[in-house]
Order: sequence, then C-alpha cells, then structure tokens
Amino acid sequence: MYDDATQPLPVVGPQPGRTRAPETPNPAPRRSRRAQGDSTPPRASRRRTEDRRGRTPDRKERTAAERERDRRLRLAGRGIMAMVAAGVMGITGIVWYGETSLDQGFTRSGAISPEDVNLDGDINMLLIGLDTRKDLNGNDLPKDILDQLHAGDGTEGGYNANSLILVHIPKDLKHIVAFSIPRDDYVAVQGIPGYDHAKIKESYGLKKYTVEEKLKAKGMAEGPELERQGREAGRASIVQTVKALTGVPINRFAEVSLAGFYDLATALGGVDVCLNHAVDDSYYSGAQFPAGPQHLDGSDALAFVRQRHGLENGDLDRTHRQQAFLTSVANSMKSSGTLTNPGRLKALIDVAHKDVVLSDGWSLTDFATTLGRADSPSVEFRTLPVLRYDNVDGQDVNVIDPVAIKKTVREAFGVSTPAAPSAPIVTPTSTLDVVNASGTPGQAAKVSKLLTAKGFPAGEVANASYADGTSSTVYYGSGADTDAKQVSEMFGGLPVSPSTSVSAGHVKLVVGSDLDIPATLDPTATSTTPTTTANGSSTSLTATTDTTTSDAPDSGKPVTTTIGSKIPCVN
Repeated sequence: MYDDATQPLPVVGPQPGRTRAPETPNPAPRRSRRAQGDSTPPRASRRRTEDRRGRTPDRKERTAAERERDRRLRLAGRGIMAMVAAGVMGITGIVWYGETSLDQGFTRSGAISPEDVNLDGDINMLLIGLDTRKDLNGNDLPKDILDQLHAGDGTEGGYNANSLILVHIPKDLKHIVAFSIPRDDYVAVQGIPGYDHAKIKESYGLKKYTVEEKLKAKGMAEGPELERQGREAGRASIVQTVKALTGVPINRFAEVSLAGFYDLATALGGVDVCLNHAVDDSYYSGAQFPAGPQHLDGSDALAFVRQRHGLENGDLDRTHRQQAFLTSVANSMKSSGTLTNPGRLKALIDVAHKDVVLSDGWSLTDFATTLGRADSPSVEFRTLPVLRYDNVDGQDVNVIDPVAIKKTVREAFGVSTPAAPSAPIVTPTSTLDVVNASGTPGQAAKVSKLLTAKGFPAGEVANASYADGTSSTVYYGSGADTDAKQVSEMFGGLPVSPSTSVSAGHVKLVVGSDLDIPATLDPTATSTTPTTTANGSSTSLTATTDTTTSDAPDSGKPVTTTIGSKIPCVN
C-alpha cells in the first residue's frame, strides 16, 4: 500500500477562477491537470523575500507583550503539529495573541461518558469525519461550496460517519497510535429501534433520526435546536459504538464535516500527496489525478480522501488516503511557516471555530502546552482488519472479528486484556438460547453444553435465522442484561445488544464462524478462529500450523511516520 519514494511535486488543481463542475450522469473525461510551469516563486523563496521586507530599518522594536505573544504562539504551534499527527485537523491548541482562548470558540458536545474523562494522563481520541452537506444548524451548504466539494445538490450523504480514526496519545508522548475504522464494518449497535447490527458509519445517522422523530412527535419544530439535539444523540451513539467495538474507553473526540476538510486544505494552501497509480473517479468523488507526488488544492484534496470507487481495496484504500492526508497536513504546517505566521494561524482558527465540534471539558490550551513538549512524536497509522466482505439486507458490509479487534487495539494502546472468566461471577438466572451461524454442524449444541455446565439454564438450541446475522453476538431480552454480559466476558468480550425479538429473561448467543472457544471453557478445544495479523491478512490458527488466506481483504501494512518525514504513496 505504501511506497515512501518521493519526487518533486507537480501541482494538480483547477486553473485560477475555475470551479469544479457539478456531477453529471456521463461526465466528459478531463485531462490530467499537471502544472505547466509557473512564474510564481516557490513558497520558501517568497518567505525569504517577505522576511527581508519585514526587516526594514524603520521597523518598531517589539514590546515585551508582543514577544510573549510570539513565544506562546510558537509553543502552541508545536502542539498543533503533534495534534495533526494524531489527527485533529491541525487547528487546535492555539491561544490567539494571548488574549482570547480558542477554547471559547468551539461548538461543544457532551457525548463522552463521565467515567471515561480521566484516563490517568492518556488520551484516546475519536476523530469523526461526517459525510453531510449541512452546516451545524442543519442548513444546506451554499451551492458554490457544494460545487467545490463535488457533493451533488446537498440532498446526498445523510449523516454517515464515513471517516473514523481512533487515536491513542500516551502521557509520555513517546509513540502515538491511530487506528482507522473502515466505515462498512458490520457491528452491534444499541438504542436504535429495529437495529441490532448496522454498518458502523450508520450508528450516527440512525440514532440522530430516531431522536429527532421522537422530538418532533412531542411538538418540536424543524430548526437549529432539533438539529443540535439530533446530532448530540448521533455523537453519543458513534462514540459508544466505537468504544464497544474496540474495548477501550474514549475520553476526547473531534467531529468535522466535508466542508471542514475542504476549508482546512484551502487555508493551508493545499496539501501534498502521492499516488501509486493514476485514478479517474470523476463521476463519484471527482478524483482524477496522475500517478506520483503532486500538490492538491482544497477541492481536490477532499476528492482525494473521499474516493473509493476504482481502488484495489475500496474503502480500505480510502482509510490509507485519510492517513496520508493527515500526515501531509502536518508536514505542510511545518514546512510552510504556518506555525509562525499569525495571519495563517488565524485562518486556521477561523476554520476550526466554523467546522469542528469538540467534546466538553477538553482544554485545548492545556493540551497544546502538553504536546508542545514533544518535538516530533512517532505516529503509527493502522487500519482495523476485515475478515471478508458480505451482503446483508442488500447492503455490502465488512465482516469482522470483534474479539480479535479488541485484542489488537488494547495491545497497541497498552491496555491489558482481562482474562476470560472460567465461570459466571453472579449465579445466572436467565435462560440461554444458542443458535448456530457458523456453518459447522453441532457447534450450537457444543457451546450450549459447555455453558450449561457453568450454571446457565439451558434453553433452545437451533440453527440461526437470517435475521441473526453471521457474527458471534450476545442478544438479550428484558431483565437479562447481567447474564448477557457474563456470557460475553466468558468468550473474551463478544458484542452485546438488547433485542425485542428475544423473550424477557432470555439470553440468545449467536455462534458464528468467528467464535473462539477459550480453554477456560473447554481445555480440550483447539482454536479454529479466523484471526487477523497487523497487515490485515487472515490466518486460521490450529494446533499444528498457520495458513494464510490469500483472498482476505487487504488492510495494508502499518505506516509509522514523524512530523516532517516523507509523505507515503497510497493507492
């Protein structure tokens, strides 16, 4: 996926004064837009010229307050670089002129659970890229902006969380790890009527819609307040869903829309990227670029991170695009002089206030001061692995191994994985039904027998229905939540979800092909669970050998970088 070779960068972007054409069913092919030469001096030369101009004999001596202001800006700038490496749009942690705190200018959200706020100095931060053509009040974006976004007329997109990156920043600031979460991962969801599972990207929009319909039924009119409450519900839903999937608490988050990506790249004067192959996706994302290193303007940078059609690995390749974008933003800020240029810093601040939503209680001033202690922290980008592709209810989804994902993320974040208990802590009272979705005859009966021996009252044993899905999951009816969680923990942390189709006082365990029976339940069992390696390949672990499945989706190898290092080439 990644090739660190670099070359001089051509410029890819529209000619001055030209805007991107809106989508049409049969767009005419566009020519490659490589730069044809430019008489404008390079940015570095312009900076040197500006410096010389700035050092005129009649320049006034700076006051002590001005010198202190510049010192604080430089310190905050170092914090920005570290934060961009972690992923937060590179526009936070600044105190403008030492007078007005940036903390006061953001839209804030209370979606973080109170018990997760303090993680002993560590930060687990969820970055949410929201695919909406609306502003924070629910109004359509202006047509000229939609044209630049290549995003249709504003009715498309809904409120899908199409970009999800979970970042771990340890308190010692030595090594930052960021996991991209593929948007089509099929996961357990809670609190969404009619849904036990959904694509992870949908947990935001589905919850938003549910809450808004309830509010409208109570008499609330369409408008900013309805939009605010709906989005708050969506944020809480996506945070909880990612937390349940990865098994780690989340104590910070930042949300940015399509317009925010565009505004950031535009404020920076574009970003540098590198492609392994030429691409032409003019109908969908608007991406049409040659192979190799190139410089993209704000509109094309958004097309770069949005493209998935025509890529070898679809959405998995798109996660690598997003990682490369963040690396490029950090490098751009460092190399272009943005961090020491008050005018450019102010432009980034304005973008942040307009486009970014942050979790309550997050002091960006303190955060910048802390990150400012780290010059160039190591940043490792990874993508959560996918077992295979499938189709559920007419939708293409990614089938994943939730237990393996929890283990992978916890290990990367330095969080110990609790040992699976060999028996329930509390005497079970709920009837346990077990259904087989593994394709292996007798698996449900085997699992039911093992759990009955541990004290769970035996219930129905049957084959799974289509509605049960194919992934191992624990559903429960009214009054059975405690026992459902105990079943989950005994298998290393299976997804748990309430279900109206499960009778009160019952727990329903779906046994999928991904279920690993731990030795604490069956000491004689050998594991046949498909697990995933760091590069996303799938292996089957047996008592004697490991074999690689060549047709497993390719999540790509991890890429480790530091601020100012080479920009990775991606598909």
